[in-house]
Amino acid sequence: MKQIEVVAAIIVGSENRIFATQRGSGDWKDWWEFPGGKIEPGETPEQALKREIWEELETKISVGERLHTVEWDYPKFHLTMHCYLCHIESGNLTLKEHEAAKWLSKNELESVQWLPADCEIIEKLKVILQPEN
Repeated sequence: MKQIEVVAAIIVGSENRIFATQRGSGDWKDWWEFPGGKIEPGETPEQALKREIWEELETKISVGERLHTVEWDYPKFHLTMHCYLCHIESGNLTLKEHEAAKWLSKNELESVQWLPADCEIIEKLKVILQPEN
């Protein structure tokens, strides 16, 4: 089975809201995901994440701690996804590849249809995010 290694940004904004993006094409069009992409040869996961977020969203981020690494078997490939907590340094999160985006509170995390591999991260976020007032 084909192996794909990617990074994903769990961008945390004001009031502990999480930035989610909706895929605009491909087999999983209209499903929601955390932005990111493939690690290029010679890149660290953190470098790849900064590059991908700049390419996809024209935004500079700071990459914090790794939240979790997901191992997931999709029908056509095995995915290894390294997920990092991130914050915006500059930029306006301009959608270059995605169909839509939302800031989701802890209580709204399950309001969108997440890609299967991303669901594991949702469960982790429910534990670490502060309760809403």
